[in-house]
Amino acid sequence: MITTSTPAEQRTVLDNISWETFEALLKDTGEDRKSRFAYDNGTLEIMSPLYEHENPKIQFDRFIFALAEELEIEIKSAGSMTLKRRAANRGIEPDNCYYIQNEPAVRSRQELDLATDPPPDLAIEIDITSSSVNKFGIYSALNVPEIWRYNGRILRFYQLVELQYVECDLSCAFPLVSVSEMSGFIEQSKTIGEIALLKSFRAWVRDKIA
Repeated sequence: MITTSTPAEQRTVLDNISWETFEALLKDTGEDRKSRFAYDNGTLEIMSPLYEHENPKIQFDRFIFALAEELEIEIKSAGSMTLKRRAANRGIEPDNCYYIQNEPAVRSRQELDLATDPPPDLAIEIDITSSSVNKFGIYSALNVPEIWRYNGRILRFYQLVELQYVECDLSCAFPLVSVSEMSGFIEQSKTIGEIALLKSFRAWVRDKIA
């Protein structure tokens, strides 16, 4: 077992964990736990987020909701739901994830199974410290089309192309959004109030679509 801790995240890594044990831990710890799991072929990382991790997560969620509302696009927010496939021997709980293009396919669903249902169209990953598992490999195995990854300083967009994530300038889920523009608003979140930030972001979106 390896445990590391920073002001942003505490990570515990366990090796030689079977899929059955992973499933049992998910069931026993329940949906209300604060920690998030990432499982990659027998390696389980348990991450407990702290303030420096959680605040950007909240800002991204607000930005995405505002984008969808201003663009009049329906979305289905799936939060940190467990994305897993037994056949791939992988599972992960993103900081946030969303059904956008595939929203109609899951709108009325109360439970989802990635063996038969589509994965979320967009996942948000806040990794202030380096993860001990290959998260891109996990997301690729689950066929998640797009990832926004933020390390506390730099935001990057990635799209899945032939089972590999390729860095890109524009979002696939929201094509009018560039990584540089979104990075600017994330940087502003460190210096201005949250209400003022959201108002500024909405005004920017409206100007883009005017």
